[in-house]
Amino acid sequence: MAESSLLFKQENAAGWILFEDNHCLAFNKPPGLLTQGVPDGLPALEHIAREYLRTRYLKTGRVYLGIPHRIDRPVSGVVLFTRSSKAAARVAEQFRERTVKKIYHAWLANMGGDEILPDSLWLDQIRKVPDKAHAEKCKVTDPGAREAITHCRVLQRQNDRTLVELSPATGRMHQLRLQASLRGTPILGDVLYGAGPIPSPEGLSLIALHARSLTFLHPIRYEPITLEAPHPPHFPPLQ
Repeated sequence: MAESSLLFKQENAAGWILFEDNHCLAFNKPPGLLTQGVPDGLPALEHIAREYLRTRYLKTGRVYLGIPHRIDRPVSGVVLFTRSSKAAARVAEQFRERTVKKIYHAWLANMGGDEILPDSLWLDQIRKVPDKAHAEKCKVTDPGAREAITHCRVLQRQNDRTLVELSPATGRMHQLRLQASLRGTPILGDVLYGAGPIPSPEGLSLIALHARSLTFLHPIRYEPITLEAPHPPHFPPLQ
């Protein structure tokens, strides 16, 4: 794949920041960038965030960074990190208790599937496919079955696509991507789940799924904070 670390230069990091204080650091992650590093050394937002903190605050040694959640590599949008163990524990608890409000925007392909209702609740039993990086629909009695719950609201309809707001109540692997596909309306660009590709001059694997906003309680001040990320350049324009 032609994906290149040159697209994710360290000097771009400051321009991706949505929020920063002594306890939290949030970015608008570009599509194609991993949230967390993997052994083969691919570029990751985690590494960029650590280096940003090291450079900005003249830190020596390993920089602490809590990673309470992740979004898929092709997905863009809000990613929240924590900067202390106390903040990490408190934010991680919010994610475990599902009190963090996550809102995604997605363009769905109109491919002759179910009509996308103005307001609907998606309920499915899904599971991770063993030894593979994708999920599938299953029965509640199947091994590994997990309930996936997502609220879907239509924001705009165009001839061949529909922009929706997706609010997941659960956090399963590829939940939004699979649930959209199961209704015959896969997310634009999501080749893994049945859509055609989105052309990219840089060779990135792009899908029209964006982590639009994240609302959580500040781990120290306990005040609600909403972080919102603008749509990425590859998103179809609104009409």
